[in-house]
Amino acid sequence: MRTIQVTDITEQIKEMCIEANHFLTDDMKEALVNAQDTEEAMLGKQILQQLQENLRIAGEDMIPICQDTGMAVIFMEIGQDVHFEGGNLEDAINEGVRRGYVDGYLRKSVVKDPLIRENTKDNTPAIIHYEIVPGDQVRITVAPKGFGSENMSRVFMLKPADGIEGVKQAILTAVKDAGPNACPPTVVGVGIGGTFEKCALMAKKALTRPVNQHSDIPYVREMEEELLEKMNATGIGPGGLGGTTTALAVNINTYPTHIAGLPVAVNICCHVNRHSVRVL
Repeated sequence: MRTIQVTDITEQIKEMCIEANHFLTDDMKEALVNAQDTEEAMLGKQILQQLQENLRIAGEDMIPICQDTGMAVIFMEIGQDVHFEGGNLEDAINEGVRRGYVDGYLRKSVVKDPLIRENTKDNTPAIIHYEIVPGDQVRITVAPKGFGSENMSRVFMLKPADGIEGVKQAILTAVKDAGPNACPPTVVGVGIGGTFEKCALMAKKALTRPVNQHSDIPYVREMEEELLEKMNATGIGPGGLGGTTTALAVNINTYPTHIAGLPVAVNICCHVNRHSVRVL
């Protein structure tokens, strides 16, 4: 049994909130460079160049990449041989978010009630997903999610008879309907299977997979590649102003489902696909 103090979790999450809002992961930076090289529209190339310049300024001057610093989504993969001491784990996670957003001068974007709309003033509470895994380590993923792209996300409760073509059509429909509103070029996370809530969670987590890694399942990999090609053929382009780069990647996760259902969730993220990962 390994003991971890919850104060360590607080400090890590504080740092990760600040890090994720100022720096993109290497795979995302590489994807933007490659997109500029392959983009066919001159305006699209200019926009992709501006996005990279924005990244450079954000890192050098410690200014958030995007003014929407997101709602903190946190995945906690906790080894079953870990014991936490020193307080309540969830309180410690939210305290890390609070410190990160307050001390990091990040915009506070959370309201305490969805209808009354009073700002909590510290970007808490976070959206926290827990998973118990073998071992004695804790893997933390902090993924601030802006709502321009979040609002364009969809869940489709398809019929089994819709099959793989129905799934593809649903995913493409979500991207086409989003158009420029999701701040393309986007990363498209997809969850297929499970239940209503499971497919949505899979789609969210798919956004944290490196954009240069495909699914290990052959038919899923083929679908990721096919859908990316079709998305980029829509002409939506960078910034929604036309071009051949509408999406940078399509990441699909799957799970067993009921004989009577075929749930599909599409969680779209803008070009600021932020996440920070640490293992304790």
